[in-house]
Amino acid sequence: MKRILLVLCLVGLVLFPLLSCEYYVNLASQIFIFAVFAASINLLLGYGGLPTLGHASYLGVAAYASALLSLKAGMGALAAAGIALVGTTLMACAFGLIALRAAGLGFLMLTLALSQVLWGTAYRWVAMTDGDNGVRGLSRPTPFGIPLDDANAFYWFTLAISILALAAMARFVHSPFGAALKGARDQARRMSALGHNVWMIRWITFVYAGFWGAVSGILYVYYHKYIHPVSLSLTNSAEGLLAVIAGGSGTLAGPLVGATIVMVLKNYVSGYIERWNMLLGFVFVFIVVFMPEGVVPGVKRLWQRFSSKT
Repeated sequence: MKRILLVLCLVGLVLFPLLSCEYYVNLASQIFIFAVFAASINLLLGYGGLPTLGHASYLGVAAYASALLSLKAGMGALAAAGIALVGTTLMACAFGLIALRAAGLGFLMLTLALSQVLWGTAYRWVAMTDGDNGVRGLSRPTPFGIPLDDANAFYWFTLAISILALAAMARFVHSPFGAALKGARDQARRMSALGHNVWMIRWITFVYAGFWGAVSGILYVYYHKYIHPVSLSLTNSAEGLLAVIAGGSGTLAGPLVGATIVMVLKNYVSGYIERWNMLLGFVFVFIVVFMPEGVVPGVKRLWQRFSSKT
């Protein structure tokens, strides 16, 4: 039954652009991009027990690197994206060496501090990033000669990358290494006593999460065809963290549900309500009060209770 439902969902997602207007197709593309970003945060928070407020660093740096390599170095989209992903992953390796010197609140503050350094650099290094004006004049790539300027074409491209990313992260957390990661989250001392290198497990996860954060950054700059220092901001990291908590940390579907909630409120509801941030706060408070474990585990709990009664 689960496989049938999964196939039906995939078919529905593939056919969605043919049954909807361009606005909703673009909104769905943004949800997929943000879901990849939130899922990469979930690797750290949900499965590693490492709360972060600096994950926007990888999205922003990858987006900037890809954009600048294309515009100023004249590289093709594929080469620019590849170099941006490698460079951002190496940055995650270095940041992990610094941030993992602490845990809990210390880890949170270190990730925030590193992110703020990059955010300030993006604003101040005007010669490279054009400061508050952002990098403009970008275009979408044409993989296999297929232009992505059309909303439907870019939707299918984003859908394919998102499915690949979410499947890779699902495989990661369900592997023996993922079991060790969850063990390090729950019983770090016991895992160390059993001979596991807890620090190395967390560092590898940190780098892996940074890589997928960078992938979301490449998709982000392709969608907007523009990049601004706000992509590196605390707000962007906080929205990703909020999506994970709202959807349900430590679950595979939680980041996707949370990303949908945040992006719908941010893009759709904001067109009707001026103070949409207040509504987002109320929604988050409602979820925390009535479903403290998140929407996905909460709905699952309610369904099991209803099924047991019937």
